[in-house]
Amino acid sequence: MEGILDISWIGALSGLLLAIILILFKLAPTYSLILGAIVGAFIGGAGFTDAVSILISGTQSVMGTVVRIIAAGVFAGVMMESGAAETIAKVIVDKLGGTKAMLSLALATMIITAVGVFIPVAVLIVAPIALSVANKMGYSKVAILVALSGGGKAGNIISPNPNTIAAAGGFKLDVNQVMLGGFIPAIFGVIVTVILASLIKYKGTKVTDAEASELEQANTDDLPALSKALITPVIAILLLMISPVGALLGVDFLENLKIDSLFILPFAAIIGSFTLGKGKQILDYCTAGLNRMTPTILIIIGAGAIGGLITASNLPEKVVALVDASGISGVFLAPIAGTLMAAATASTSTGVILATGSFSDAILNTGVAPLAAAVMTHAGATVIDHLPHGTYFHVTRNAMKMSMKDRMTVVLYESIVGLTMTIIATILYGFIL
Repeated sequence: MEGILDISWIGALSGLLLAIILILFKLAPTYSLILGAIVGAFIGGAGFTDAVSILISGTQSVMGTVVRIIAAGVFAGVMMESGAAETIAKVIVDKLGGTKAMLSLALATMIITAVGVFIPVAVLIVAPIALSVANKMGYSKVAILVALSGGGKAGNIISPNPNTIAAAGGFKLDVNQVMLGGFIPAIFGVIVTVILASLIKYKGTKVTDAEASELEQANTDDLPALSKALITPVIAILLLMISPVGALLGVDFLENLKIDSLFILPFAAIIGSFTLGKGKQILDYCTAGLNRMTPTILIIIGAGAIGGLITASNLPEKVVALVDASGISGVFLAPIAGTLMAAATASTSTGVILATGSFSDAILNTGVAPLAAAVMTHAGATVIDHLPHGTYFHVTRNAMKMSMKDRMTVVLYESIVGLTMTIIATILYGFIL
């Protein structure tokens, strides 16, 4: 940030803490972040002109991520609104059957999150199916939500969702690199999810016959065939994998054909909508998708502001010096940043955005490679992103018709899944690769 006054680390840290406190007190995250950046700039020694320059420079730095997320809205709109995601979920559960209920529910949520559906929406889509299965098998709501939430977390770190786009943008990577990077941690995450859910399948409140009947009646919409529902995600995945496959096979043409998700996701969505026979609804899907993306876009703008403050300060250098002095490997800074920011905001996306926007330079300055940093930060954001001061906790509680006691019980198991993925990501990318 050339030409902008150097800000004291005290100002940057004060601004970040103020933003987190305001978020906890339910002020809109965007306003919280921008206000934190302004106050932090003043505390750090900036005047009015410098404070504005910091905000503008910081928000400009995230515009690439914003544009990609807007493009991803078309894809998300088609998958969510057309019924394609629900079809995929139903088929997975039906094929695996009741004897493998926990695996089928975890996989269903994992897959539809992985193909670009937001994790809260994924849980909402699968919840009626899950409650019906639980009622038939005598399983508890706690176990079922562990399966859904754990599977969703695993899918979320390998999806073209806003959190993955933000992780890639924060470390100047292609989104497909971060998606592939999270694959092995995600596999471990879903394995641990199934084990945990199976161990506690009778613990907690059961699903009543009345609840199961009500949810089944509310879920009678006509859904597309699986062959058509898969078109959109398959096209997206194939196109996103062109460059990685080219690099793996040593084919320079394919490796250099770097088609950005900015083009791939809307293209796949448009083709998919016509394949589904719903081409006339594409404008409605675009509007619905953009509406779902808007809160995240606004948060990213706020995160850009606070990131601009931190970049203009000497806080990153102080953080690196502190890590060096403590004797702790700099590798741990990435997962710790992701974990703490997601815990503070109770959101995977916001946590990743804050962690990458505020600490990406400090993380890279410890010698960690960009891909390793992105994957570890991303995985870290799944450890405690489901706390009660966030929307995910309450959306999933309502979807499962759960008591507060049962929902709080699930929190521990969700954290175990997120911690497992973080440990695997840290071992794999921090010490092996």
